Amino acid sequence: MSDISVIAEQAILVHVNFSQQHNSEDLSELKLLVSSAGVECLQVVTTSRSAPDAKFFVGSGKAAEIAALVAETEADVIIFNHALSPAQTRNLERICLARVIDRTTLILDIFAQRARTFEGKLQVELAQLQHLASRLVRGWEGLDRQKGGIGMRGPGETQLETDRRLLNERIKALQTRLAKLETQREQGRKARQKAEVPVVSVVGYTNAGKSTLFNRLTNAGVYAADQLFATLDPTLRKLKLKGIGDIILADTVGFIRHLPHDLVAAFKSTLQETREADIQLHVVDVADARKDSNMQQVDAILEEIDADQIPQLLVFNKVDLLHQAPRIEYNEYGQPAAVYLSAATGAGIDLLVQAITQLLSEQFFDVMLLLPPAQSVWRSRFHQQHCIAHEQFDSEGNCELKLRISDSVWQRYLKQSQGVLENYIVSAPVI
Repeated sequence: MSDISVIAEQAILVHVNFSQQHNSEDLSELKLLVSSAGVECLQVVTTSRSAPDAKFFVGSGKAAEIAALVAETEADVIIFNHALSPAQTRNLERICLARVIDRTTLILDIFAQRARTFEGKLQVELAQLQHLASRLVRGWEGLDRQKGGIGMRGPGETQLETDRRLLNERIKALQTRLAKLETQREQGRKARQKAEVPVVSVVGYTNAGKSTLFNRLTNAGVYAADQLFATLDPTLRKLKLKGIGDIILADTVGFIRHLPHDLVAAFKSTLQETREADIQLHVVDVADARKDSNMQQVDAILEEIDADQIPQLLVFNKVDLLHQAPRIEYNEYGQPAAVYLSAATGAGIDLLVQAITQLLSEQFFDVMLLLPPAQSVWRSRFHQQHCIAHEQFDSEGNCELKLRISDSVWQRYLKQSQGVLENYIVSAPVI
């Protein structure tokens, strides 16, 4: 499907303040969104109101002013930093003689540009169609289809009804295909759970530096740029941690204020990795004046997708812009609560790895084994799991092993060995 908002190169931006304090931060974010969509901003129109106007959202006088500005600048599109009703959009287009789109449509268009994987494209198309479903209007007359025959005469099915029916059929088809892809994704997720591989999910406000941090940790080569929603499709990479073994690092789409609910619903399957992660790395742009508000927005969306109960490690990125030194902050229990670093320069990355290792290690315990040469197959399996903290051989060829292993993996090994491993335990597991 083509983008529902064929955005031109030049636009007029409209922002309305509904409080006594002018929210310049929201306007700055709109400019970033427009820039990310590849659109040139010709002019910015701001106004203040106590409530939206039912007909034009901005009032008839301001609508006439915008129309005059469109005629003067020859702008192709008007972009509102708010959600408009279908009626408001039509009324504004009639008076301004230009295409009018709202914030939701703009974000959907950016997502359509960024989607690269097959599943991502389907998710964006589904969100676009669900948004479009409430905005179908009859754009032409005389297209009623007449039915012939006795008892069959009448206006038939209008073009609007045809469009709505075809739209609903396409939405159902997309939902069916996405359900199949979700089944495949769930199989991969179960395989990782069966292998007891910990998952660390990277979340945060858009443009906080998630992809840059992801690349720094995994050398994944994920596209990263100073723009909103630079990356959209989720990426999973394996990372080895000393004393832990393999973990899965999951990079997810960035969040933003007033994220369209259609998008949240469409991307719930993708965000499943966030809901079932062992740890969330909440990346925050520490140099952003709105960092506290951004963190609240991210937490609100995590709650909406039922991912607010996962242990979270705050990662305050871009400390180099504030000339701060990297560091780890601990909570009252001695656990890492926040890491200050710079993903761009790499400063503090070692501290982040240390913090992740410590948090995951709290789910592990130590066990000492003395394996005879005949049981070397188990030593090989422990090496594959990367759970050997120390090993040495005695004069008789027995291998003394110190394991750092999770309880679930250890119980699985005991079951697979049918109790054989219990005969070689030197010291009981110490949590």
